[in-house]
Amino acid sequence: MLILRTFLFVPGNQERRLEKARQLPADALILDLEDSVPASEKDAARKMVAASIDGLASTGKDIFVRINALTTSHAVPDIQAIATRGLKGICLPKSESKDDIRRAEALLADAEKKSGLEAGSIAILALLETPKGIINAYEVTSASPRIIAAAFGAEDFAMEMGINRTKEGSEIFYPRTVIAVACHAANILAIDSVYTDVRDTEGLIKETKAVARLGFQGKAVIHPDQVGPVNQVFTPSDDEVAQARRVVQAFEDAVEQGKASVALDDKMVDAPVAERARKFLALADAVAEKERAISRR
Repeated sequence: MLILRTFLFVPGNQERRLEKARQLPADALILDLEDSVPASEKDAARKMVAASIDGLASTGKDIFVRINALTTSHAVPDIQAIATRGLKGICLPKSESKDDIRRAEALLADAEKKSGLEAGSIAILALLETPKGIINAYEVTSASPRIIAAAFGAEDFAMEMGINRTKEGSEIFYPRTVIAVACHAANILAIDSVYTDVRDTEGLIKETKAVARLGFQGKAVIHPDQVGPVNQVFTPSDDEVAQARRVVQAFEDAVEQGKASVALDDKMVDAPVAERARKFLALADAVAEKERAISRR
């Protein structure tokens, strides 16, 4: 099971931050070649990122690179440079249609061939950050087997809509819901947008819990201090794991007695409830394995 609770953005032109990222407990890193890199430094950042990928991947983290948009002259050289061992996937900005995904597929296939990588080995994290991207969310998320997750870009979405962001988040409730549903329909992970107030840990936790209730399984972060709180929200607690085990055991006991459901703590447990508990236990096991993989590196 793929576990991507936290995606930490790291500017691709800052060698010190790239090195520091090795020690951080984020599940994944997004080495950024787009917004955080000025035009004058694109070429240097591309080389720096390409050189750092394999070493960062050796820490047990999943390594992604946010390339520049396909509409720019930087996208093709970005993909050609970063197609290297250790790369989990690209973060594709401005993903708006299946045509965007198919163009990215073709560029990745060519880069894999030239780099001697296994065909189809580089995944796509589709970034949905425009009104058109939201309208076409399922078209995008289901467009390719390379797509393993989709992320919401709330800041760009708000800019294009001409609306102001609030901590309450009511103005982006609709696109969040659309993305979560589309991702689950396409059987990929749903990743929420960044929380920009890096000093407001309480607000970060509150927002992360809210999007988890919508069906998101991870969140992008922009500061090392945000990694721990977000990981914690998406990590099953000991009490939750114990309760899930009780549910599964109660249902299995009922089945052995020829029953299709059973009451547990004054609540009905039937097949769907038991299956949800089994999936929760599988998630807990996968999270624990992910944390072991990162800690032992």
